[in-house]
Amino acid sequence: MRHTHQFSTNELSTGTNMKTASTTSSSPKRPRILAASPSSTPDAARAQNLALYESALRLMQEGKFDKAHAAFSQMLATSPVDLAERIRVYINACMQQMQKKKTQFNSNEERYDYAVSLLNDGHYEDARNELNQIISSNKNADYAFYGLAVLASMTGDAHSCLEHLTEAIRLNGRNRIQARADSDFQDMADDPRFTELLYPEV
Repeated sequence: MRHTHQFSTNELSTGTNMKTASTTSSSPKRPRILAASPSSTPDAARAQNLALYESALRLMQEGKFDKAHAAFSQMLATSPVDLAERIRVYINACMQQMQKKKTQFNSNEERYDYAVSLLNDGHYEDARNELNQIISSNKNADYAFYGLAVLASMTGDAHSCLEHLTEAIRLNGRNRIQARADSDFQDMADDPRFTELLYPEV
């Protein structure tokens, strides 16, 4: 007669546990992923910014202000606060130097054209400086005195307007004819001294 072995509940449970343990132990172990050190990335970024910063400073020292400006602007967004403040100062310095280069002229006529553009844009003090520089290099530059007269008229300085226009006419009589039709002197139209200067024969 065949005997059938009855497994107890404990035996079944133990067998199941052994199977589970066996399966678990046979599974391949996954490698542990190590988190990157939080300080390594900022340190590397700061070192890179400092290297770019020093490179941009060298460009400034070499007079390459346009390239230095581009380099400083590029690193500004990613730079730490303490470095960013210094970068902004150098960006402004580069812009000023670039502007100076743009305003170097081959002749007084070129400087005069620039002064007129400043005048039209409302940059009166800058225009005055340019016109005075022309006169400093050429005392007979009647057009510069005429420009100063226009500037004085536009800024409400009647006395200076008459003074500069008188000198412009003394140096070149054609300036009297030009001033008669120049709308820039419209604020001087009611001044009898202005009328006398432009129409001395009346």
